[in-house]
Amino acid sequence: MADHQEASVTLPSDPASVATARRYVAEVLGEWGLPDEDTTADSVRLIVSELATNAVQHTFGQSPTFTVDMRLEREEWLRIGVTDSHPRWPKRLPAAVQQDNGRGLVIIRWLTAEAGGRLSVSPTEDGGKTVWIALPWTAGAATRTVSGC
Repeated sequence: MADHQEASVTLPSDPASVATARRYVAEVLGEWGLPDEDTTADSVRLIVSELATNAVQHTFGQSPTFTVDMRLEREEWLRIGVTDSHPRWPKRLPAAVQQDNGRGLVIIRWLTAEAGGRLSVSPTEDGGKTVWIALPWTAGAATRTVSGC
């Protein structure tokens, strides 16, 4: 496997694109060697769903598209970023007991931390932002251990 792999997709800022983004990420993860049934794959799919949903719902129509970027660096770190062109950065909303939304960022932070990763936000040149997660890459760890015996 190469030291650095990348994949990217730009989708319309539409609720139907959330499922498309999730499927795209699942396909790429499979190509890179992470089985669908792996718990990391489950977490990544949920994180991407939440990030894509945020890009659609919280840009108030000011970002016509969003982009999902994936990077696998030296089979050590998986980085996934979701970029939109809206200037407002994500913030944790108060989650009232009856509230049906506002918990996405909490879920993303928890899943990222649970996997030993981190979350960050960076500005884009056009005034938008990218919300990044970085997770340790676990695919192939068992293979490397067995072959090293």
